[in-house]
Amino acid sequence: MSPTPDQPHPVTVEERLFSLVLALIATQIGLTKAEILSTVQGYRQRFQVGGDNASLERQFERDKDDIRELGIPLETIESPDDPGSNHHLRYRIPKGLYDLPADITFSSDEIMLLKLAATVWREGSLSAESRRALTKLNSLGIESTDPIIGYAPSLRAREASFEPLSKAMDRGQIVAFLYLKPGESAPRRRVVAPLAVVLHEGRWHLYGTDQDADAPRTFLLSRIVGAVVTVPGSTPAPADDGLGQRALAELDALWRAQVALITAQPGSDAAVRLSKRGTPGAGSDSVELHYTDLNILADELAGYGPEVLVRSPAALRDAVLTRLRQVRDDHAPHPTSSDAPTGGDR
Repeated sequence: MSPTPDQPHPVTVEERLFSLVLALIATQIGLTKAEILSTVQGYRQRFQVGGDNASLERQFERDKDDIRELGIPLETIESPDDPGSNHHLRYRIPKGLYDLPADITFSSDEIMLLKLAATVWREGSLSAESRRALTKLNSLGIESTDPIIGYAPSLRAREASFEPLSKAMDRGQIVAFLYLKPGESAPRRRVVAPLAVVLHEGRWHLYGTDQDADAPRTFLLSRIVGAVVTVPGSTPAPADDGLGQRALAELDALWRAQVALITAQPGSDAAVRLSKRGTPGAGSDSVELHYTDLNILADELAGYGPEVLVRSPAALRDAVLTRLRQVRDDHAPHPTSSDAPTGGDR
């Protein structure tokens, strides 16, 4: 059913996060939580003036975590008249981090093309609701003197399973899907009561109760194969706002417990990138990296080729070697008929 004229179109998570980022870049002085909830697309539709906005505030807290997980810096500014007060706390994203370096210049023709591209991008990527939100922010006296053309959305695209899982949680339904674990040749059907979908280390995870194991499990959405379907006659799962935090706490604990020691070639791309995420190891040019998923880290490290040497753990080193050998074998020349052994006297 399509929305009626009085019924607004549903706001996706991407648009809400993008609208929030856009609003926080547009202001120099920052926005209070009340200003954000009452003006930004995705919040204002549910905001109740003088009413109970507790669930909306919890949504904002989760969105702040998601934005920071995506590598976007989010600053908080205390009121000088009321230090320590969360009520008057302001939020902003420093726009200067998205400005070009001062030593980069463009010719007049290049500037003309950039302006044209920026205009097309703004008109094509901002919804009418987002543009109205910026206008409303200006009406509050929060001016944005610079056109926001230096910010390109970097919100990570969600997997196709995100929406059906979210709907199943809202309706208290149990779902089934095919899940392909690393090392397995075929996916296996899993029946799960979804309890929370969380963003951790830039990846979406499903936290739910595995009906076959009758125990909580965490699934990486990128490993769900095919469609997510509801199970007829399923028992509604209990709703609990704390389950998302519990899932994140478990993922954080796993991340802290698992440490890889690697050596990166000095001056290489691997050394630059991995040193920013890890801490110096005991040896020269070594880096300690925390991780939640061994196979995801193995995929990344194998992509650096000879620039990286895995010291520990052994399981990670073996996983990287397996991937490198697979690449070698896939690119090995196939034997021709002339290379085939010929028959001899027996």
